[in-house]
Amino acid sequence: MSLFLRPITLKGRHARLVPLSHEHHDALCDAVRDGELWKLWYTTIPAPDGMKAEIDRRLALQEKGTMLPFTVLDADKKPVGMTTYMNIDAPNRRLEIGSTCYAKSVQRTALNTECKLMLLTHAFEDLDCIAVEFRTHVLNTQSRRGIERLGAKLDGTLRSHAIMPNGTIRDTVVYSITAAEWPMVQSHLNWQLAKPRS
Repeated sequence: MSLFLRPITLKGRHARLVPLSHEHHDALCDAVRDGELWKLWYTTIPAPDGMKAEIDRRLALQEKGTMLPFTVLDADKKPVGMTTYMNIDAPNRRLEIGSTCYAKSVQRTALNTECKLMLLTHAFEDLDCIAVEFRTHVLNTQSRRGIERLGAKLDGTLRSHAIMPNGTIRDTVVYSITAAEWPMVQSHLNWQLAKPRS
């Protein structure tokens, strides 16, 4: 098995990333109910009645070798979201961090920052990635601000890139962090985590 696809648990102070499992189904349904995340038209977050199918989809992509899906646990080990390594390109040592959703109550908290730090650290330091991508809808301003706060740089826009569930055409913005930029980004994320939070 490729190192890129080997299931792994990543542990931090505020969060833990564990391999996605159907055992997390009910708690993940509760997580998306917190903020009714599936109602955001510019995202593709599953509604509670679609959670089983979404877990099945992610695990199937893992079997195909293009995704490594995680459940996000909070400090109390309660599932509060999902994230993945996706579009894995092991020969070129690249991947995307995406298909991420968090319960509204943990968005813009230390949990999110720490999850990104753990995922990026593993990607650059254990998998020896040359670049890590982030993609989002051009109109998803909250996601774009979050990606930019990480220190990722805008690569460009893929125009008319995808058809959304509601039939609209999505322009996708692509950001990335390169291996050369990683030390600076790592220092910035560690600084963010160390800051007192009001």
